[in-house]
Amino acid sequence: EVQLVESGGGLVRTGGSLRLSCAASGFTFEKYAIGWFRQAPGKEREGVSCISNKDGSTYYADSVKGRVTISSDNAKSTVYLEMNSMTPEDTAVYYCAADSLWSSYGCLYQGAEHAAMDYWGKGTLVTVSS
Repeated sequence: EVQLVESGGGLVRTGGSLRLSCAASGFTFEKYAIGWFRQAPGKEREGVSCISNKDGSTYYADSVKGRVTISSDNAKSTVYLEMNSMTPEDTAVYYCAADSLWSSYGCLYQGAEHAAMDYWGKGTLVTVSS
């Protein structure tokens, strides 16, 4: 059974940090691009960052560039999203998703549509208070 399980969400103050984790199982982790996406209330889901486990390449949305780092631990089949200098605009449900065909670039800019990625997690809520 394929699973993507997000964890690490919660409440943080403006300027604070969080590390989200996405634990994967049931597929060949090393052959997939893994992305983090978020959906704020009343807004469409958007790409935050993606990493290709095939070549290690990463891409970041302009809104988080310089504040966010994505990393992958193949031994643990887990992808992390380290977020710093957080603002209320970062408040959203954060999802991880996996796809066997997208590059990290394609994952970020095409992956937000549910059908565009092979697998999705159920999400973890991040709330940034002002």
